[in-house]
Amino acid sequence: MHYTIAGDIAQYARLDFEPGEAVWASKGSLMSYTQGVQWQLRLPGGVGGAIRRSLAGEGMAFTHLSTDQAGQHATLVANSPGHITTWDLADGPVLTTRGAFLAAWGDEVDITVTIARRAGAALFGGAGLFLQRISGRGMVLIHGSGDFYERTLADGEEMLVSTGNLAAFADNVDYDIQGVGGCRRILFSGEGFFMTRLRGPGRVLLQSLKRTSGGSSGGDS
Repeated sequence: MHYTIAGDIAQYARLDFEPGEAVWASKGSLMSYTQGVQWQLRLPGGVGGAIRRSLAGEGMAFTHLSTDQAGQHATLVANSPGHITTWDLADGPVLTTRGAFLAAWGDEVDITVTIARRAGAALFGGAGLFLQRISGRGMVLIHGSGDFYERTLADGEEMLVSTGNLAAFADNVDYDIQGVGGCRRILFSGEGFFMTRLRGPGRVLLQSLKRTSGGSSGGDS
């Protein structure tokens, strides 16, 4: 699959298909496509997977695009201001927060929903109890609100992230919470009671604009 990411304020991705190639895209992200591209809504993981995705704040179904013809392409958007970046699954699985997953393709790509490892992070960490996990061999497109800030944490290295600014992170990054401490901070800082604590090793993608609780990568149109 050849892809091109373009745009400034609200980026889009153009995917150029080879015959037989297919891609999973978030529901509502399809902006345009050529006549030889077929698409339909599918439920990866069946009904159980659809229910877990809805609990993660994502749409229950994905858009599955494919073609058996040459010279076909489709464009995908996130329908909100921000940027798109890639995650090569050769570097390991990725966990995406609500609205960050845009598309994925490749061999044996598996899109599931996992539960946050720590109860505190699940309830208060901002990313929620359920996170979308993409693994296999292929490429993932991730959308971030605003601009991306990327870090690769060393083994044992920690960083604190404000709720809503976490877009995606490597599966082996430990995800927990830490109290901000002090009544003044809690009442007047605008950060709430907790910050998200990430511990390496692994890649972390932050978004400069906080994702709202109702936001989604592709929308529900």
